[in-house]
Amino acid sequence: MANNPSLRKLRYFLAVAESGRVTQAAVDLNVSQSSVTTGVREIEEELGVKLFERQAQGMILTREGTRFLQRVRHVFQAVDEAFDSTRLHSPTLTGRLDLAMSYTVAGYFLPPLLAQFQRRYPGVDVRLHEASRPTIQAGLEGGRFDIAIMLISNLEPDTSLSAHLLIRSPRRLWVGSHHPLLKRRGVGLADVAQEPYIMLNVDEAEQTALRYWAPTGLSPSVLFSTSSVEAVRSLVANGSGVGILSDMVYRPWSLEGRRIEHIDLTDRIPTMDVGLTWDGSKPLTAPAQAFHDALIEAMAAG
Repeated sequence: MANNPSLRKLRYFLAVAESGRVTQAAVDLNVSQSSVTTGVREIEEELGVKLFERQAQGMILTREGTRFLQRVRHVFQAVDEAFDSTRLHSPTLTGRLDLAMSYTVAGYFLPPLLAQFQRRYPGVDVRLHEASRPTIQAGLEGGRFDIAIMLISNLEPDTSLSAHLLIRSPRRLWVGSHHPLLKRRGVGLADVAQEPYIMLNVDEAEQTALRYWAPTGLSPSVLFSTSSVEAVRSLVANGSGVGILSDMVYRPWSLEGRRIEHIDLTDRIPTMDVGLTWDGSKPLTAPAQAFHDALIEAMAAG
């Protein structure tokens, strides 16, 4: 192996570190599990240290792995900035962009994409607005917002707004690392109904959940309803209950450092679809059009 690990192998390491599983990293990157395993092993051989502890619950970062993860994230940030600084920018593009977003988008999706846009178009004055889906829809139709990133899976079917899908995020069951459901061959909503349930209630998550529970004739046994993803994460990791959330907000660790696993359910659970939304009855402003094109380009590039 060359003395300098390729960015591809570093990306494999990053995906495993963030998901905690080789299988999930392979799915996220659309490559084989063997490619991910080999890439991580070759990095470890080159460094001469173990980056992960291989356990039944998944891939656990070692102390050296945690330090290496921080440096790898800096590497990819530098790469992004290098490409942004070299691309043909539009320093003459000026104006104001009123960008609306929902809670989940603001915390778990938008920040790196927004930073990339701001580096490319420094003359655009971006004003950010976090709001609920009904408020965003009304704001787009009334001209308060130029464009929005939101859960388009929640858009009302009779809306006149235009939308462009950016990502579909699967929803899975979150459980603590020693939960008995991890030993089941197949887990469905009937099994989940027997467990104390931690319900997320932002971005209409509760209404969405009740819609896919309804056809089963079952309902979750809600122990706690919260607007905080971190509260769900912590309660699940500590064994107080289970929850069904999207991969977009999944992280394998709680704030206390406890492990969280996720399980594919046998029942059909709708994905969380995030996309750009705007008033299609009138042309986008120049800053909004630039933002629209930049995000679609960034998502296509992976």
